[in-house]
Amino acid sequence: MIPWLKEHPEAFPDTRLALKEPNGLLAAGGDLSPQTLLMAYQHGIFPWYNDPDPILWWSPDPRMVLEPSKVHVSKSMQKMLRKQIFSITCDKAFNAVMQGCAEERNYTDETWISDNIRHAYGQLHQMGYAHSVEVWEQDELVGGLYGIAIGCMFFGESMFSRTSNASKAGFIHLCKALARCGVPLVDCQVYTPHLASLGAHEIPRTEFESRLSILIKQQTSCSPWSMLSAVDE
Repeated sequence: MIPWLKEHPEAFPDTRLALKEPNGLLAAGGDLSPQTLLMAYQHGIFPWYNDPDPILWWSPDPRMVLEPSKVHVSKSMQKMLRKQIFSITCDKAFNAVMQGCAEERNYTDETWISDNIRHAYGQLHQMGYAHSVEVWEQDELVGGLYGIAIGCMFFGESMFSRTSNASKAGFIHLCKALARCGVPLVDCQVYTPHLASLGAHEIPRTEFESRLSILIKQQTSCSPWSMLSAVDE
């Protein structure tokens, strides 16, 4: 059994109590208010569930992370980026990016990005915590990603592509901007081959939480969100 949280919980359970199967399931219930979400992220906890089921909170072990300065850009991707097919912006179309991330994928017709999730992260965007990266081909939005920024930590949430390599291009631009502004770690949550191909790797939850507790208290040396579109290839 996992704990049931009341609305506006004062604290989350100790992450050491998270289940091993399914990996990282910590608690259920609670709410998606900005205060609850920010408290969760500051402790390495994130929501992931399907409406109309209860909110589920997770803290997997190991944790998938990426160091922005070490993002892997393949030779074919370098060649594609030099062609400047895409233009990259930040925080210009947050709602549209979330809608894109909520679209059906070719491998499933399910999405966890519900109206409630879009509303909750939209509030965080208005507060300056949630950010989007948009990938455009001419005037068409063809890909993007969004996540949460606290201190010197970025928590990636979801990405989408409507054309080949679009989200990958956006992620690479993001990593370059984060690296230049002194953000040393991106939380990628759980392993996927796509993230691994970009240089992400798994670390123990204890190591992740130790680094997290320090990074959320630090300030970036510049704003990656204001400089993102100016990253050199």
